[in-house]
Amino acid sequence: MATIVMDRIGRLFINLQQVRAVPQMLTEVAPSMPGTLRDTEVPGFFRERYIHAGYRPLHQGWRYYFLSLFQRHNETINVWTHLLGSLLVLVKFLQLAETVDFIHDAHAWPLLILLLSSLAYMACSTVAHLLAAKSEFYHYCFFFLDYVGVAQYQYGSAVAHFYYAVEPDYHQWVSSVFMPTATFLCCLSCLGCCYGKYRNHSLRVWVRKVGQVVPSAMAYAWDTSPVFHRLLLWPTSHSDDITAAASGVVGDSAISFHGGQVAFFLSSAFFFTNPLPERLFPGHCDFLGQGHQLFHVFLVICTLCQIQASHLDYLGRRPLYTQLHGERGAAATIYLVQYGVTQVVCVCIAVFMARKVKRLLDCRDKSK
Repeated sequence: MATIVMDRIGRLFINLQQVRAVPQMLTEVAPSMPGTLRDTEVPGFFRERYIHAGYRPLHQGWRYYFLSLFQRHNETINVWTHLLGSLLVLVKFLQLAETVDFIHDAHAWPLLILLLSSLAYMACSTVAHLLAAKSEFYHYCFFFLDYVGVAQYQYGSAVAHFYYAVEPDYHQWVSSVFMPTATFLCCLSCLGCCYGKYRNHSLRVWVRKVGQVVPSAMAYAWDTSPVFHRLLLWPTSHSDDITAAASGVVGDSAISFHGGQVAFFLSSAFFFTNPLPERLFPGHCDFLGQGHQLFHVFLVICTLCQIQASHLDYLGRRPLYTQLHGERGAAATIYLVQYGVTQVVCVCIAVFMARKVKRLLDCRDKSK
């Protein structure tokens, strides 16, 4: 017995030694990684307001930007917040896959779309913040990819809310127009964000913000309207067990998570539109404390609340959503196909805008 214990302690000691050696190994792999730069040393398109330092140099090899995942710079926290968020969503996905039949149960496909779109937007955001410093062209391209991921998340939110969270009276009002409108707003949001980024330095800040924020705000308001409606009616519609049973739902375990996702999303939207606290402390939030970092954190929490709420609705509201959308889940099949089509459309928008950027940069180079 003592021999076994000593053997395990020895293995643990070896593992700890290996962990302690990781920083040295990274240094040996990339011994000549260049340091970061001041805002005055990088092109204007690369600068962020109130962030004075921590910029990575342009035109380095791809390995440098991948390894900068472990470097201290002004995008490090932005990268890691959504990287860790995507890992949390992936773990949740694997946990749900143990009990939810995502293949044969068509009624689980809206939840599957939400999970896939959540992974997509976090992965795209991680890649954008990690690799966009390569050059001006790649800066635009990777953030166009980021906007594609955001648009897909908007669609995933719309289909999950409309399928699981909607109340019968609201479904009756919007059943014929909800998903077509959500799809249109999803593509419009992608186009508005891409075009606003493309005209980043040729339009006034407020004009660009309107082009980016307004379509996204419209998409969020529409996509989440079933949740808003449910939250408003919940105190009266579920005030007694008779009413709850009549609607096909006994209790409402998801309502707190729906409230949480709304609260965390509005918090994230505040920090996305307001550069706080770096506006109050210019130059002191170059590494940690940026509003965009807080935006990432609140959005990850919002997404986790949303997934949990949708899963609870999937489990607890089945009599209701099968009544509204059909016993065989034909509507869910349509939404799954539509999800793929929406992805293709958004990717085409991003490719179109990337080509416009390429032509613009080529014309600029020729005029020099």
